[in-house]
Amino acid sequence: MSQSIHPMLNIAVKAARTAGAIINRASLDVDLLTVTAKSANDFVTEVDHAAEAAIIETILTAYPGHAILAEESGRTHGAKHSDFLWIIDPLDGTTNFIHGLPVYCISIALSFRGKIEQAVVYDPTRNDLFMASKGRGAFLNDKRLRVSKRTRLGDALIGTGFPFRKGDNFQRYLKMFEAVAPHCAGLRRPGSAALDLCYVAAGWYDGFFETGLNPWDVAAGSLMITEAGGLIGNFTGEADFLHQREVVAGSPKVYGQLVQLLAPFTRVIKEDEPAAPPPPVATAPAERKPVRLRKKDVQAEAGDEQAD
Repeated sequence: MSQSIHPMLNIAVKAARTAGAIINRASLDVDLLTVTAKSANDFVTEVDHAAEAAIIETILTAYPGHAILAEESGRTHGAKHSDFLWIIDPLDGTTNFIHGLPVYCISIALSFRGKIEQAVVYDPTRNDLFMASKGRGAFLNDKRLRVSKRTRLGDALIGTGFPFRKGDNFQRYLKMFEAVAPHCAGLRRPGSAALDLCYVAAGWYDGFFETGLNPWDVAAGSLMITEAGGLIGNFTGEADFLHQREVVAGSPKVYGQLVQLLAPFTRVIKEDEPAAPPPPVATAPAERKPVRLRKKDVQAEAGDEQAD
């Protein structure tokens, strides 16, 4: 990155690298980790908590008056009513991490009065640092990012994510998959939405769509895409996607074609679905009663399900 880095972006980079060092050390002994099930197929480890704590400490040491929204601790840290809100996912791709699959990252975004201004996504397994400042471009390490130049969906490689939590409408996702798959060159699902969005910004994917995402999954990646010349929105093409739990992104032409296909699947309350909307950014995640599991127990349970 040839130009000087914004001071707040520099703090985000420092926080991400600190968390990355914690994650890399833990990855050497992943079999010894205690895995907690927040809900079915939604896991957290002590590494998530340690990485998040390190990120928050780094940020609040520099900016004690800023607000924090973090995946594991919600809004329990920082100021409550600041115009500056740091949106943090300390380990996006935890399921990959606990299985030793090296596709996961740290995602940190800074929002000012509801607009994402700074973003960092760090892949500690590859030492790849994606970063963006509003109006100053997106970069991978020192290379400027641009979305792909493909214009036809038929030539496009599209990223996605599968629904995996209890209560997710998998049948609706299968209909989306069926709507998109025949019209593109291929679909991919690595398992980290934050990295998927960066891959769109880098031009490695031509587009991406997923449902069930939270603000910390998409905040940083959304700025990467817009600063790389791409578009991101909800399934009807509107910019209000952070809290709608659905996102579609891509190079401008591919984005438009994906919106046409996905608009019929935009989130609406169905008779067979819960009516409660997702919580807004300002609300801390609900308290959960964790179930302590060892990694071997998770693997054994998965084996039992496959046997069934």
